[in-house]
Amino acid sequence: METISVEEVAPHVTVLTLNRPDRLNAITLKMYDEIEDAVAALSQDVSTRVLVITGAGRGFCSGQDLRDLGADPSASELGRIQFGMAWQSRASHLIRAIHELPQAVIAAVNGPASGAGLSLALAADIRVAARSARFNVAFVRIGLSGADMGTSYLLPRIVGPTAAAEMMLTGRLIDAQEAHDNGLVLRIVDDGKVVDEALSIASAIVANSPFGVRMTKQVLWNNIDAPSLAAAMELENRTQILASLTEDCREAEAAFLGKRAPVFGNK
Repeated sequence: METISVEEVAPHVTVLTLNRPDRLNAITLKMYDEIEDAVAALSQDVSTRVLVITGAGRGFCSGQDLRDLGADPSASELGRIQFGMAWQSRASHLIRAIHELPQAVIAAVNGPASGAGLSLALAADIRVAARSARFNVAFVRIGLSGADMGTSYLLPRIVGPTAAAEMMLTGRLIDAQEAHDNGLVLRIVDDGKVVDEALSIASAIVANSPFGVRMTKQVLWNNIDAPSLAAAMELENRTQILASLTEDCREAEAAFLGKRAPVFGNK
């Protein structure tokens, strides 16, 4: 792959690194291709339990590379509107695919995360930030709507509607401390340590049962939109009974009683 790297760095933990450091990892159409392929493969990979996404160099992702987008020959072949709609749909689909991965996803934000880069971070389940991290909704600063690539859905659910509205309407850059204060990131670490922090969280996740983790993620995000507490509890109840009948659960109980670390399969 030319624009990303994908590496299993620990048992059951994979790191996907955006690799265009000279452009602060701005996304090209080629990068979309490669991330899509990697995410599709990971969605079927039962051995990977946690995915960490980060950027090479001093940036996480500075957003869409507009020079690359404008140079695509299909823009003139399809027509401006048709090309724009096709690209928009594809970009949005990628964010959804990352968000809906069965694995836990951690964004290790090592620098600027703007526009599409912010959307990539929002697609993760957990975000940790380096002190140099910066975040903004860049779309509104270039004459477009601030509601793009899932931002209008994910951001208010993460930081609340008031903070989301201010970010989306102004396009203002916020630093790592403000991102932490409003709940956008879990914690801040020194520059150069953010992937290590993400891997520490990944290790704690991997210590739990594969089925339990996958069901937790699925129920968590489904119940954010639950119509009532009763509906949320019904989904929880069914999931708990399913989990209680797995080999994972029996192994976890045996390990607890035997005062040892559990050894889970990949199911």
